[in-house]
Amino acid sequence: MNRTSSILIIRRDNIGDLVCTTPLLRALRQAHPSAWIAVLVNSYNAPVLKGNQDINEVLCYRKAKHSEGETVIGLLLDRVRLGWRLRRRRWDAVLVASPGARAERLAAFVGAGRVLVRGARDGLRGRRETVAEGGGHEVERAFALGARMGAAGPPAPSRVLANASTREGAYTLGIHISARKPSQRWPLDRFVALVRALDANWRLRLFWAPGTESDARHPGDDRKAANLSQELGDRVEPFPTRSLGQLIDGLAGCDSLFCSDGGAMHLAAGLGLPIICMFGDSDAGRWHPWGVPYRLLQPASRHVDDVGVAEALAAIRELAAEYRPTR
Repeated sequence: MNRTSSILIIRRDNIGDLVCTTPLLRALRQAHPSAWIAVLVNSYNAPVLKGNQDINEVLCYRKAKHSEGETVIGLLLDRVRLGWRLRRRRWDAVLVASPGARAERLAAFVGAGRVLVRGARDGLRGRRETVAEGGGHEVERAFALGARMGAAGPPAPSRVLANASTREGAYTLGIHISARKPSQRWPLDRFVALVRALDANWRLRLFWAPGTESDARHPGDDRKAANLSQELGDRVEPFPTRSLGQLIDGLAGCDSLFCSDGGAMHLAAGLGLPIICMFGDSDAGRWHPWGVPYRLLQPASRHVDDVGVAEALAAIRELAAEYRPTR
């Protein structure tokens, strides 16, 4: 196969999607060791790739909800400038890892010698190769693009790097209480009961989505976390995270994570943590933790309301006994 000197990967969506793309990045680096590999992401997700040595460059665009005080015109101008900057780079290959019309139009505009589009739509102009998504995990679906570029499988574990790890002392269980979908939200009284059922030898670190529930752009769980902390006192260590980088560093200080399906779960998998995860109305086959030990709790009702405290507690203890880390 001919070596490719420059590759752009477009990944426009959420935290977990980007984490699930890191095995593709590693395989591309192995297949093209001297290539310039860049990834286009939104500015909020960029910390997922910080320190990743499989890539040379992270290119960012800003979403309106991540741009306090910025005008719509200003954001549009930034995107136009970014589009022309990408077009001038003369990429050998562009890989569209985010299904969707916007990413596909951008790939066509960039004008690379080769464009690989995942699950491409009909009617898009320009030279392109359509890569069928198929089934399986999101990691495998994204990895199909790399297979067309000579990347060898199977996909490696996901990879996220933290600035520092603060693991010390007792076994530390991270507990993340937030979830975007209502069907993924476990009631607060269950978290209280769970913590009280764990003996004092466990160190418990509490995570949540920052902000207020009334924030239309970034709804958060500050109030719920405060209520939980007040109820449990010094049994939990609240760990506020006002940035994605802080969340990554905080998770890196844990030995395992208990959470619902979401971005924090995939970050923990990228950090190599064993995970106990609750799934509501989402596709566990596509989105379960990749490349790490895990226990998945998904009731037949597909609502985490129906996951009992005893069931969660048993999964937490079982995983901790089986996969205690070496400090």
